[in-house]
Formats: sequence, C-alpha cells, structure tokens
Amino acid sequence: MQVPLSRPWLDEREAEATRRVLASGWITQGPEVAAFEREFAEAVGAPYASACSSGTTALHLALLAAGVGPGDEVVTVSYSFIATADAIVHCGATPVFVDIDPVTFNIDSGRIEEVISARTRAILCVHQMGMPCDLASILPIARAHGIPLIEDAACAAGSEILWEGRWQRIGGPVADAACFSFHPRKVLTTGDGGMITTPHPEWDRKFRQLRHHGMNVPAHARHKSPQVIFESYDVAGFNYRLTDLQAAVGREQVRKLDQIVERRRHLAARYTGLFTGLASTPYEPEYARSNWQSYCIRLDGRKPQREVMQALLDRGIATRRGVMCAHLEPAYPPGSWRSADLRQSEWARDNTVILPLFPAMTEAEQDFVVSALREVLS
Repeated sequence: MQVPLSRPWLDEREAEATRRVLASGWITQGPEVAAFEREFAEAVGAPYASACSSGTTALHLALLAAGVGPGDEVVTVSYSFIATADAIVHCGATPVFVDIDPVTFNIDSGRIEEVISARTRAILCVHQMGMPCDLASILPIARAHGIPLIEDAACAAGSEILWEGRWQRIGGPVADAACFSFHPRKVLTTGDGGMITTPHPEWDRKFRQLRHHGMNVPAHARHKSPQVIFESYDVAGFNYRLTDLQAAVGREQVRKLDQIVERRRHLAARYTGLFTGLASTPYEPEYARSNWQSYCIRLDGRKPQREVMQALLDRGIATRRGVMCAHLEPAYPPGSWRSADLRQSEWARDNTVILPLFPAMTEAEQDFVVSALREVLS
C-alpha cells in the first residue's frame, strides 16, 4: 500500500467546469473569478472577497493595504511556511518573530506586546495547519495599539472560531483581512491561487487595483461596456490575477467545502482514537473547530524525527516534518529579523511529524499508517 501525504478531491465536476470556461472564450480574470469571489465570501461569511494568484500574493496585498513599507516591522511567527515571512520582506519591512504556544502550535498571544515597537505596522497571525488562533486574545492587542490585524489563513478554509457566542468560519469580519491559499495541499484547491477577505470596502478596492497592474477598471467591465473606455494606471501594481479556469475549479471546490471538512474531521477524530497510548495528538481548544488541513503528532523524544519519517517512507507512507522555522533558513540570517526567545518553535519543528490525511483517505489506509507508526515507534 502507498499512502500519499495529501490528495486533492477533484472529479468530473471540476473537469466540466473548465470545459465550460474554455468554450466561453474568456479564460483569464473575468466573470468566473467574480462568481468565485461572491461564492467564497458567502461560504465564509465575509463582506468582501478578492481572488489573486496565490496565498503568498494575498499576504503581500494585505500587508500593502495595511500600509506596511520599508523600515516598518510586522509581528508574526517564524513557525510557518516561509511565505509568511517572505510577504513581509517583499514590502521592505522586517519580520518580528514571536514564539508559539507549544500546545496549539499557534502564536503565543501573551508574548505579542513585548515585541511591539514604534515601528510595528501590523500583526500577522497564522492559523497553523488549519487550527484557528486565539483571535479573542490577539484582536484587543491590535486594537489597543492601533495596529491592523491580518490573518494568514492559508490552511484555514472551513475552520471555525467561537466568536461572540456563535461559531463563525475563519475569513468572516473579525480581523482587517484574512488570506487563503488554494495550493493542492490545502483544503480547497484551484491548482494554485489565493483569496483575501476583508470587512473594509476600501481595502477590497485596493486589492483589486493592485492585483491587475494598478488598472482603474477591471478588464471584463471594459469588455462589456457599450462605450469605449480608456483605462488608467494610477499606481504601480502587480500581475497577481487568478484565471477563470482556476476560478471555475474553485467554485466547484467551494460547493464541496462542507463535505471536505466533515470528512477531514471524521478522519482526525479517528486518528486521535487510534493513537491513544501511542503518540501525543493535536489539541483543539474550546474556541476552535479545525478543518484538519494537517494532522501533526509529537514524537516526545521516542525516536528521532528523520528516522521515523524514513521508516514510514520505506513502508510507502509519505510524511512531512513539523512546520519549518523561517529564522533557521539561509534566507533569513541573523540581522534580517528580530525576536525574543523561539525555543518552542524550534522544538516543534524538530519533534513533530505530519501524517497523511485527505478526504478520499480510506480507513484501511489510515489503519495502515497507524500500524506502521506503532511498529516504527516500538
């Protein structure tokens, strides 16, 4: 048996959607993108949603909308995919890393204020592996200091938080913006792509202008106009557009979101039951409902991480090490970032393993993973 780390749920519905777009003759950012934005916003309860080319470009646009620029600092975590820190650097700013809570793997909200300075322009929290951050603790800090709060929700489509007494999906109107990724390893995929939700209409307008070279009118609006329109380019923007082919796939994926998350939650709960007495399993706080984009176990020193991963790979099971730390990568040498102590982040990177989990995973495959891990750890 061969068990991949992840496999997107794509079928004839997505194939038919792309055929529809190809037949229409409009394949770049156009009506399908607009429909995808409306449907995604409705799915997460957001007032506004703007599609772009990746989760990384979503972060970049959100930081620019927050006013982040050269000489500024952005408070975030090192324990995240490197795109989180990269987006800050692309703005000319400096990342200021805060350690994680070793239980949730998310930013330790109790340590944020100690690194805020006069140069802090934004807080960028990460819903790591789909597990929501403690936004109820983070948002008051941001508001008290007059700092925008941006959510790196790359992994969090379909995840929920208990907010003001009711369950709400990540991406709703809590922070100033939430940035999603549609990479194939994410819960929803368009091959690649991103989405930014926000409660601010002026931020949404800025996202839309910057993603399309700074053009003041969308291309499809100009195309449909009965009168000639001469566009202008009022700011220097980017080519961060999503194609209609990707958006058509995304629309079908959004329709599956409830089923995908339900299946992932079932498999995660089953893993947790099977791992009793075998490995330390992920913790889900009372305020959070994860979409279980990843299932990450702690090895607790029983065997070295690489040894466990290689033994599983030898048995046909793909895994990944715990989430990377940007400050330990060559791209981020000392002096390119600021931080307090990051020992929990470093420990989590080196002592955890991400196991296979995807909607089409069978219970037989899951049993095989658990049996193999039991054999390896023994």
